[in-house]
Amino acid sequence: MTDALFESTIKSLPLLGRGKVRDIYAVGDDKLLIVTSDRLSAFDVILPDPIPGKGRLLTQLACFWFEKLAAIVPNQMTGIDPESVVADDERAQVRGRSLVVKRLRPLPIEAVVRGYLIGSGWKDYQATGAVCGIPLPPGLCLASRLPEPIFTPATKAAIGDHDENVSFERAQADCASALADLLAVAGKSGAEIATQTRAVAIALYTAAAEHAATRGIIIADTKFEFGLDAAGTLHLIDEVLTPDSSRFWPADDYREGSNPPSYDKQYIRDYLETLPWNKQAPGPSLPLAVIAGTRAKYAEALQCLTGEKPVQ
Repeated sequence: MTDALFESTIKSLPLLGRGKVRDIYAVGDDKLLIVTSDRLSAFDVILPDPIPGKGRLLTQLACFWFEKLAAIVPNQMTGIDPESVVADDERAQVRGRSLVVKRLRPLPIEAVVRGYLIGSGWKDYQATGAVCGIPLPPGLCLASRLPEPIFTPATKAAIGDHDENVSFERAQADCASALADLLAVAGKSGAEIATQTRAVAIALYTAAAEHAATRGIIIADTKFEFGLDAAGTLHLIDEVLTPDSSRFWPADDYREGSNPPSYDKQYIRDYLETLPWNKQAPGPSLPLAVIAGTRAKYAEALQCLTGEKPVQ
């Protein structure tokens, strides 16, 4: 398991930054090259061992969803071959794991949509009867399907910090503050953008969940990210509906009241929970069996949702 890219080293383009998983380079003034590495983060800590092929799996699945959901909202895709924007000796680094995308202004919030009561939502409900301030019916159980999907925005935390669930009113205010200059030119308000984001995120989740159901998969929850162009038009950006950003459950194993097995990072979280680790950097090394098992979960999610085999 040596075919892994922990960190890209593209010298022919300016490096703008590295996230938990993605490395971002400038392509001129109006486009970006996003390289999806094989890094894995858990509990907001980047683990020291990459998962070979993970970046290609994520890119293949995200491209499937960008195409499938394109009628709902514009997205970041340009159709430009990533290999065409780097030097010849850098093509192997970007092959199958990269996108050339529009350079957009990202919203300052994570657009989280929940269809089932799990994770922090379940803890919130147990304590308050609500999730992120949204009241829910009494008597729901762990993993209960919600009466309808709910939008629960979160802040975008720096690497090593935790995202924080926020109210919709806070999301409106954050959009107004962070995007003030662009919104003034576009003639829009932060409240309008947050309201549109909520509607679009729920529409995307609903369409994706309907497709996944035909493939025997439940999408319990997911997060989207959005950006604006110079005219203030909302675009779907970053990744979309991958095991890194979503909870995928096999429908055959779903039982209300229990935490279903999942095709996502829960596999690695469950392993890490068995260790005497304080969930602070540096993260622990992973056994080869856990690395292989994690990749297998991601590959299974891709095949179940798309019917495609992983591109090598």
